[in-house]
Parts: sequence; structure tokens; C-alpha cells
Amino acid sequence: MIAAPVRPAAGHLVGRFRLKSELGRGAQATVWRAHDERLDRDVAIKLLDPAAGSVAVNQWLHEARAVSRLAHPHIVPLFEADEAGEQPYLVFELVAGRTLAEALRNDGAMPARDAVSMMLGVLDALRLAHKHGIVHRDLKPSNILIDGDGRARVMDFGIAARLADRATALIVGTPGYMSPEAARGDAPSAGMDVFASGLVLAEMLSGKPLLRDNDPIQTLHRVQVEDLVLPAVDGVDDALRGLVQRAVARDPARRFDSAQSMHEALQRWLEPSPDAAEGAAGINGTLDFLLRRMRHKSDFPALSQSIVRIQRIASSDTESLGSLSAEILKDVALTNKLLRLVNTAHYTASGGAISTVSRAAALVGFAGIRNMALSLMLVEHMKDKAHAQRLRLEFRRALAAGLFASELMGHSRDSEEAFLGAMLGNLGRLLTEYYLPEEAQAIRDQLATDPSQASAIHEDKVSARVLGLGYRQLGLGVARSWGLPETLQRSIASLGEKPPSHAVPAGPDRLRWVAAAANEVADGLLSDPAEQFKARLHLLAETHGHALGLGAADFRRVADATRERIDEVGAALGLVEGQGGAGGAERAAGANKAPAGNTNAGDAPTMVLASPHATGAGGEPAGAAEGVRRVTPEQAAELMSGGIQDITNALAADQVNLNTVLRMVLEVMYRALDLQRVVLCLRDAKTDMLTGRFGLGDRAELLCTEFRVPLKLPAGAAAGLDLMAAVCSRGADTLIADTGTESISKRLPSWYARHAHAGTFVLLPMVMKGSPFGLIYGDRAAAGSLVLGERELSLIRTLRNQAVMAFRHAA
Repeated sequence: MIAAPVRPAAGHLVGRFRLKSELGRGAQATVWRAHDERLDRDVAIKLLDPAAGSVAVNQWLHEARAVSRLAHPHIVPLFEADEAGEQPYLVFELVAGRTLAEALRNDGAMPARDAVSMMLGVLDALRLAHKHGIVHRDLKPSNILIDGDGRARVMDFGIAARLADRATALIVGTPGYMSPEAARGDAPSAGMDVFASGLVLAEMLSGKPLLRDNDPIQTLHRVQVEDLVLPAVDGVDDALRGLVQRAVARDPARRFDSAQSMHEALQRWLEPSPDAAEGAAGINGTLDFLLRRMRHKSDFPALSQSIVRIQRIASSDTESLGSLSAEILKDVALTNKLLRLVNTAHYTASGGAISTVSRAAALVGFAGIRNMALSLMLVEHMKDKAHAQRLRLEFRRALAAGLFASELMGHSRDSEEAFLGAMLGNLGRLLTEYYLPEEAQAIRDQLATDPSQASAIHEDKVSARVLGLGYRQLGLGVARSWGLPETLQRSIASLGEKPPSHAVPAGPDRLRWVAAAANEVADGLLSDPAEQFKARLHLLAETHGHALGLGAADFRRVADATRERIDEVGAALGLVEGQGGAGGAERAAGANKAPAGNTNAGDAPTMVLASPHATGAGGEPAGAAEGVRRVTPEQAAELMSGGIQDITNALAADQVNLNTVLRMVLEVMYRALDLQRVVLCLRDAKTDMLTGRFGLGDRAELLCTEFRVPLKLPAGAAAGLDLMAAVCSRGADTLIADTGTESISKRLPSWYARHAHAGTFVLLPMVMKGSPFGLIYGDRAAAGSLVLGERELSLIRTLRNQAVMAFRHAA
């Protein structure tokens, strides 16, 4: 007979969890801080009232297990859902912080931008849940945790429901945060969470809930018959007020149709268009239209999706070069172009080819990598070849302006800023050519009717007639939405203005006039006959010579140097006619043989744990979709050989620190093996566990926080219980072909099933003096898709050994 549950108290065990202190209490459950005695960590455990009926308990546990599959930075992860005796419980990550309800109670209303920024994280979490068919149904300030970094974390999906559940006549949630349809007991829908999000946002802005009534029945009635209105709040403009009102509309048809839609609307509010004074009255509508096109059609560089992230990382005082490299690596074409560019003679003149983004970042520096990344425009995937060629010409013109500006600055520290400022002066033209090609052609046609009027001022007037705003205003508006620095925005704004007649000292003002001069000469650099270009330079000297302190001879010298670089860099970027861009593997940087020697003390034989039919003919994954592996074995070997040589050069020259070498090793594996993600784990002396330190790829950061491999199993535990622990104890390089086979899945740790979701993975232990101190983990999503030949296996072992060597070198 199972004993009746007792009232929980500090010190009691619930399953393997020892209760420590009560964190909160609700109508149906109590939340405790508890200690997981098996994994030696503190967790939050939610205990359902044992008096709840068995049907309610079963439903609670069933839905909780479904929710446990959600992994997102803005969701407090659910570790377990189970019963101990007759006590049902949920186990969550213990997150230090306070709830949004506590913050509002103690601090009052939040500034509008802070509130919207926090709500974007909440909506991101709901967006993922809805994608998996799960509705939260109880979103409220007390279920939103603010962690130590100020990040919103949605918690307590304890009464979540499936979108497919059509049950009716069941009212679930907290009165005051329920939608009208939830109050009626309608079937669960994503709109219920959207409505609750609007209520929470309104409370963040005003400091008070929109629905406040002591009688819950009255509250449920009011939400069904009354239109809720956000009261007047200082700092909340009409645009934001309208978004809140749309979220809390009683009629679901008038509400945002998804968390995604609400997220996008709030994001647009955070990134306003330039002031109407910047141009014609229609500027906001035109710019908003273009920004929407850019969000939904993102082939134009990695700009519309990645530029804000790259700019944020590169401009931060706290982010690392590794973070910047990881962001670049998310875009294969961007990575290839960057490596081709840094391997031009201009960057490799000091010796040694460069084959990793990490190495490029270490050598070129933050500003250089940022500027290169932002200037790498992608056109090779366009189906309209004539349009692609037209765009290449525009890119080539922007490149010419940037290079001329860079040469004008000489070897000063501002040369890279001048390059980017001049190049982005063409941003309005580039965006129009790509997203609005018919309008771009109309502008060219009108300019062609009077070539004598060719100037930046005339071009801006013509483009304003066609687009409703000029190229300059358009580029400036997008630059602001991307969060580019003020110095770059001023470079764009100065185009077409008359330069001062006096010398401009070094600084932001000089940069903007350098950019203006470079753009005036860019067309001539590419197409003018010698005599015509000579006349253009003479005019340039007359116009800009006083401001820059340069004469015609100086401009001719700079033009000659620029021409030499245009062809070289243009070819590297695929901007030369007939050049395919990133169609093949990037330049092989030193495809030399791997260095001899075995740093990982006697590589143990590789264990390949696979089902009998894991591979098909030729060693390719059986049944894998065509093109699953984008890198051929030959390309993989080439990439790894080049990376090994690059790392060897770095180690020999003592040019980079340990973390940079480790990131280089991970990057080479990630790209060459076409992995979903790769993670480096190192021994934690306090716990004697291998824990995730950093990684690359899909949700690698989240997996790092969960990765734990014990180096010493508890007394009495079976040696093979934890597959990863067993691999590390043997120091055996191991490929798991199919994690779904019963013999494998039952030996994988519980955190792996919740957070990794990989069908196949490889483990490379790092050993010194016979003891494991680290582990490299790499995976792919599809079972059987990771196949390693002898050559690939030898090369990845060499890479792993270089990581071990780096530790020895650092010591």
C-alpha cells in the first residue's frame, strides 16, 4: 500500500529531491527550492496539491511532459514531470532573479522601450511554444521571471494545452489575464496567449493591471463584455497605445493573428523610421515598405537578418572575437567570401594563408572584421542573371568608393571607418537596385536624359521623384534601423552637400568628407577614359581639395593605388563579370599535411556504434535526403588540412591565446563536417564533471549550459550507465550513428534528450597524462548522416590533438 502524502516541509524527500525552502504558493501548487541529490544541483520543484483528482493529475503530467521539449533562452526549462508516491511534481531550472510581478510591485511602471524590449523576449518564447502546438494559457507577471541579466524567462507551463485539443467548457487560467474566449471555456488557441501578452504589456507600461476585481466571476464577465483600454501613460505614444489595444481586442479577428505578428509590430515600434523632416512626407511609408521587404526577402547580403547582430557584437565592449566569428559562421556564403577576401595579397602580405574565421578575427581585429562582414554583398543565388549583373556593377561601384576612401586615409586608424562610410554611401542605390529594380531602372533612364547634370545632388532629386525619397534619405533611414554608428550615418547624410572651404581636422567630420569625395570619383574609377578621368580628378581637387588638404596630384596617386586593389578585391568578392562568387570551396589555405605526432596519448580505437543499415552504398547516409551534406569528403579534407596548417602557424608563432586556438579548432570541425553544432567541454574541478564552455551552431549556447559528463560515477553505479562518461573514461573517439536505437538511447543522460535532439554525434575526448580533462562534441540532426572515412577521422583527431597541444602550450 502506498502511504498517503504528507504536507511537504524542509528536509523532506520528494523522489530524489530534498526540499530546502518554500519559494511560492498558489491555489493548486507550491514551489520549493530543492536539491537534486543525484546530479548535485539545486532546482525549483513544483508540488501539485495531492487533493487534485486523478484525471487532473494525469492531464497535468501529460501536458508537462510535452512542454519539457521546449528549449529557448526566454523559457525556464522543465527538467522532469513525475510522481513520488501520490505526490505529482514538476522540476524546473532554478533561476536567480525576481518575477515581473515583484518588479512592478516594488518599482512601478517601466519605461516604454524597456517594457517593449522585455515583451519581445516573452513573445519569442510563446512563438516557439505555438510552433510546437502548445498554448501557455496562464501568462501573467508572476509567471515571468527576470533573471540576473534582466532577461525575461517565461515559466510555469503547468496548465498548458495542445492547440489540437478541441475540448470545450473548460475554463483554465487566472482571472484578470484571460481572454474573452478563454473565459467562455473555448478550445485553446494561440490568440489566448496574445491577449494575455497585451494585458501584461499594458501592466508593464502603466504599473497596474487593466482588469482588477476582487470577484473572479465578475472579472470573467467583464472581459467578455467590456473593451479594455490602456489609460494615459507618460512616454507611451499613440503608435504603441494602438499596438496594445490591438493585442487586447475582444474580437480575436481584430487581434494580432500570432505571437510572431505582435513581435514584429513591437520590433518595428522599437526601430522607428527617420523623422519626416528628413525628406518628403511619404518617407515613412516608403522606408517601412522597404524594411518589410528586407525582412521577408533576405537574400541581399546577410544584411537584413545579420547586420544588426554583427553590428551589436562588433560595437560591444564586452563581446569577444569568438562571438563575432560565431555570428559570421552562421552564413556559409558570408564565411566563404570573408575568407577569400582576407586571403587577398593585401591581407596576407605579412605571410601565411588564413583558413578560419577565428584566425581572421584575431589578425584583422574587431573593426576590420565588422567592416568586411558588412561589405560582403551576396548576389550569386539570384535567378535573374541580368539583374544579378546589374547589382554586381552597383556593388563594384560601392567597393571602388570604399577603397578610394581607405587609400585617402593612408595607414591611419580611421582608414577602415572611411572605407565603410564611403561604401555605405551607396546603400540607398544598392537596396533600390535589389528590392525595387523597376524603380532603379526608371531613375537611371531619367538621369540618362541629361548626362551633364550628373551629380549626387541631381541623382538624389531624381530618386526622390521616383521613390518618394532620395537615395541618401533611404540609405540613412536603413542605417538607422540597423543601429549603425552616428559617424557612418553622417557619412551617408553628407553626400551631395557642398564641402567647406577650410581644412577639416582628423575626426568624424573629415571622415564624412572623405566619403563624399570617394563617391564622386567612384564611377570614373571604373569606366572613364584616361583624359575624362583626369578632368574628373581635377574637378574633385577643386571641390574637395581645400577641405581635405589635397591637390590633383594627391588624388591621382590615390586613384592609381585604388585601381590596383579594385580588381583583386573585386575578384575575391565575386564582383567581376563572369565570376560566380561563392560557387566552389573557398581558397585552400595551405593544404599541407597535418603535423605528425599524437598529443592525445595513444588514440584509442574508434568505437562506431551504428545500426547495421546506417550507411548506404559509397558510405553515404542511407535514406538521407539529397544534399543533406553540403561539404563533400574531398572538400572536408581540404578544409581541415588548411585549418590544421593555420592553427599550426598560430601555435608556432605564439600569436594567439588559448581560447582563440580552441575556437579555431571548433570552427574547422563545424565547417568541414557540416555539423549542426559543436561544443567544447572542460573539467570543472569543483564537481569533477566535464561541462560545456562554448560552442558553435544551432542552440550551442543553450546546450553548453546543460552539458555535464561525470568523470567519476557514483558508488555502485554501472560503468556503462552513462555512455558519455564511459567514452571519456576510456578515452575512446566515438561516433554514435543513431541515437534512436534502444541500446544507445537508454544510455544517454536525461539532459541530452531534452536539449540536444540530435540523431547522430561524435565524441572526441581530450586526454593528458592518461586522464580526460576535456571533450569535443559534434552532432547532426539526422540519424546516420555523419559518416567519417579514415582520412576525415585522422584529420579530426589531429585537430583534437592541436587543442590538447594548445593547453600544454598555455601551461
